[in-house]
Amino acid sequence: MDRVKDKVIIITGAALGIGRATSILLAKEGAKVAVTDILVDEGKALVEEIQKNGGEAEFWHLDVTNENQIERVFADVYQKWGKIDVLVNNAGISGVNKPTHKIKQEEWNLVMSINVNGVFLCTKHAVNLMLNHGGGSIVNLSAAYGLVGSPSLPAYHASKGAVRLMSKTDALTYAHHNIRVNSVHPGFIMTPMIEEHLGGKENVEHGKKFLDRLQPLGHIGEPDDIAYGILYLASDESKFITGAELVIDGGYTAG
Repeated sequence: MDRVKDKVIIITGAALGIGRATSILLAKEGAKVAVTDILVDEGKALVEEIQKNGGEAEFWHLDVTNENQIERVFADVYQKWGKIDVLVNNAGISGVNKPTHKIKQEEWNLVMSINVNGVFLCTKHAVNLMLNHGGGSIVNLSAAYGLVGSPSLPAYHASKGAVRLMSKTDALTYAHHNIRVNSVHPGFIMTPMIEEHLGGKENVEHGKKFLDRLQPLGHIGEPDDIAYGILYLASDESKFITGAELVIDGGYTAG
């Protein structure tokens, strides 16, 4: 308990999946959690759940493609709790599953606007506030497919590769300010995004069995598996880690 006690943590895309699990875990470990998402009902319900269980959290509507909104929300969080210790850049979409030559420019740009520009803009405004308090930790959600290729989802995989190198660049840029930046690389995790990729809830069981067979450990992961990795990088336990890639993929990329 109390691994991130009294740390103020902003989580983007927090309402569902990995973001939801991370919000619950960090609040349980003593953080003040800013739950941000475009999903208002789900986000508010999550905050109520955290508060009922004795945690501290508030919800802010946030579209990570809107810089003015990011600046305003981060300023509100800062004003409420007096600092920002950790940013978890979790918001992301998978985008269309088409080969590159069939992707429309607007389809490509949509993925980049959320998965890449969103990370850039949130990092930009978090750093400006972290500089006031002697440092912080930024955790960027990349993916196993930010490390290896796959003949599917070209825009998604390109975006996650970008996040990987953005993390390393910012780690070097801000190390002397005691701002650590690391990337987390989930493999197949049972989230709403994976359910959608499998073709909806009616196909989940069949699709899950197929994905289970691809994993050296014999099964796909759960959101909590990623949340515990994020908790480590958010905490002072990882004070000597920056520019690193935390791969949580059941061994998928080891081969």
